[in-house]
Amino acid sequence: MAHLFVNANRSAGRIDPNIYGHFSEHLGRCIYGGLFAGEGSEIPNVNGMRTDVVEALKNIAVPVLRWPGGCFADTYHWRDGIGEKAQRKTIVNTNWGGVTEDNSFGTHEFMEFCRQIGCEAYISGNVGSGTVQEFSDWVEYCNMGGVSPMAQLRRENGREEPWNVKYWGIGNEAWGCGGNMRAEYYGDLCRQYATYLRNYSPDHTIYKIASGANVADYHWTKTEMERAGHVIDAVSLHYYTLPHEDWQHKGSALNFDRSEFYVTLQKTFRMEELIENHSRIIRQYQGKRKVGLVIDEWGTWYDVEPGTNPGFLYQQNTMRDALVAAVNLNLFNDHCDVVAMANIAQTVNVLQAVVLTEGARMALTPTYHVFEMYKGHQGAKQLETYAETSVIYGEGDTCVPDLHVSASEAADGRILVTVANLCDTEAKPVDVLLSGVRANKVTGRVLTGRPADYNDFDAPARVAPKSLKAALTDTGFSAVLPACSVAAFTVEP
Repeated sequence: MAHLFVNANRSAGRIDPNIYGHFSEHLGRCIYGGLFAGEGSEIPNVNGMRTDVVEALKNIAVPVLRWPGGCFADTYHWRDGIGEKAQRKTIVNTNWGGVTEDNSFGTHEFMEFCRQIGCEAYISGNVGSGTVQEFSDWVEYCNMGGVSPMAQLRRENGREEPWNVKYWGIGNEAWGCGGNMRAEYYGDLCRQYATYLRNYSPDHTIYKIASGANVADYHWTKTEMERAGHVIDAVSLHYYTLPHEDWQHKGSALNFDRSEFYVTLQKTFRMEELIENHSRIIRQYQGKRKVGLVIDEWGTWYDVEPGTNPGFLYQQNTMRDALVAAVNLNLFNDHCDVVAMANIAQTVNVLQAVVLTEGARMALTPTYHVFEMYKGHQGAKQLETYAETSVIYGEGDTCVPDLHVSASEAADGRILVTVANLCDTEAKPVDVLLSGVRANKVTGRVLTGRPADYNDFDAPARVAPKSLKAALTDTGFSAVLPACSVAAFTVEP
């Protein structure tokens, strides 16, 4: 029996709800047919937003949503997406599939979607092909409550009160699709853009997020912090889990062997190294200000499903992905002192999506269920944890342990313990030892299946949470974790 330790007397701090954020780009069927059906659609909707998707995202308490990209952000000119829809400019989405973008989903529609699901908006502005004036005007359009040209334009388009958008990204992947810039050049450009992103109310201060590094580009983070760290609030980081590093042959989402299963998990664990190294650089240069780390693109990336548009990045989602999500969220919880936000890529129909749609049908993925089981961590106090583990793949710094755990304490004293059994063949009996609190009641839920099990439109509940028996002990509780599973235990003191 393995021992898991939860210490209620030590904490890294509060888990920002934004760690459970999401990302939706104008890519494939994420927006059109995913979030947005359109007002005239036969698919049930409110103001064009799919009712089934809205209710699903409300159920997992999505705290913040990033939009409009991604690579699309640095080709997006926000004025194309406001005003009468019949008059909006039609463009070609040159980044993703070369399809026509009619701009029927723009700023007002995005803010309406955020209103319906009850989340904050995180808008990525166009630095790669835009201008300082264009970006500055967008902030004014969204946030100015008084009299100004952009506030007047917003009112003419039907919105009287400002939205007071807090989170603004200063470009996206400036090292790549956002302009192929050098770190030195972007650092100076970021400094310039940040200067003109104004606060329009003392009660609503905006949060400026710089376009950060790709994976382990520590030179980028260092240069960015040296040149612009005093004018930004956070630095972003992008890291995707790929079974194979060959971008032309990343591996299949469904047809993988046992070695690929474990290699995927092995690659996922690199996230901790990246968090620690980038945050160390940020702390070195932040001075007396606190600059956060925002991991605004993360998740699995496989070859697209056969027969689908290669530019749409549509992939299925299995229990393997659920374990990837569990490991990442556990890591974000435990590094909540530095991770200010994280945004899984992407919400619907793209990459590691939590929701899949096809016409009027919808399926919730195993990753979705992990977010639902973990939602109690949002806003709670992180608790120190330790797991006695065995190595099931690899060695040294690249090993995969059999168990991975995190825990938190809510304001009402309830403790949520989330643990993944990464072993694909063996159930794991665990004895959870609680320090600083005594358990009076414990309930458990588990998501489990074979590594390649998934939900589709014909079997949308093939992989779904179910109850898991947990027994109180003198020192905490015990349970048996099925092979390839994610469990969540709620402890009432």
